[in-house]
Amino acid sequence: MKFFLDTANLDEIKKAVAYGVIDGVTTNPSLIAKEGVPVDEQVRKICELVDGDISAEVVSTTSREMIQEGRRLAKIHKNIVVKAPLIPEGIVAVSALAKEGIRTNVTLCFSAAQALLAAKAGAYIISPFIGRIDDIGWPGIDLIKDILTIYKNYSYGTQVLAASIRGPLHVIEAAKAGAHITTLPLKVLDQLFHHPLTGTGLEQFLKDHRNAFELVSAY
Repeated sequence: MKFFLDTANLDEIKKAVAYGVIDGVTTNPSLIAKEGVPVDEQVRKICELVDGDISAEVVSTTSREMIQEGRRLAKIHKNIVVKAPLIPEGIVAVSALAKEGIRTNVTLCFSAAQALLAAKAGAYIISPFIGRIDDIGWPGIDLIKDILTIYKNYSYGTQVLAASIRGPLHVIEAAKAGAHITTLPLKVLDQLFHHPLTGTGLEQFLKDHRNAFELVSAY
C-alpha cells in the first residue's frame, strides 16, 4: 500500500517525508486555501519535496474549463495528477484528459456506481471517502471492497485510494481490503506509531541497560 499525505502544508510534508514512508501527496481546494498560496505555486513547491504523485484539484465546474485547467496543472511538474470531482462534467473532463495522457484522480466518490464510471472514463486514481460515509451511518470500508471487486472483475487499472481517513483503524481496514493507496493527515500518520506496549517496553529496556552498565561503570 502507498501512503500519501493529505495536506498542502510544507512543514507537515517535510516532517512526514523524514519518516521515509511517504509516496505522494493529495491536496484539495480547502487545503490550498488554508495555506493562502495560489495552487500552481504551492503544488510546485510540494513537487520539490516529494518524488511521487501529487494531486492538484481543479476548481472549475464545466468540462471545458476543467480540461483547460487540468492541462495547465499537468504542465507544472511530471508528477502532477489532476483531481476532478465525480460529477458528469468532471467525468467528461477525465475522459478527455486521459486521451491526452494526463493522469487524473477522481474525487468525492461515495458509491461503487460512481467508481465504475470513473474507471470507464480512464481515471488513474479513484478516491472514495470512507470517513464521510461512516459519518452518515454506513460502513465506508464496504465501498472500498465493492470497488476493488468490480475493478478486478473487469481488469480496470484505476487505483483505489482510501480517502477521508479518520484514524489508524481506517488505514488498517483499507489495507486489509486491498486498497492501493491511502491518503492521511499528518495527525493520523503519527498515530500509527503509537502503542502503549511499545512505550513501556522501551522504558524497561533502557532501565535494564542503565542498571547493568551504568552501575558497573560507577565502580
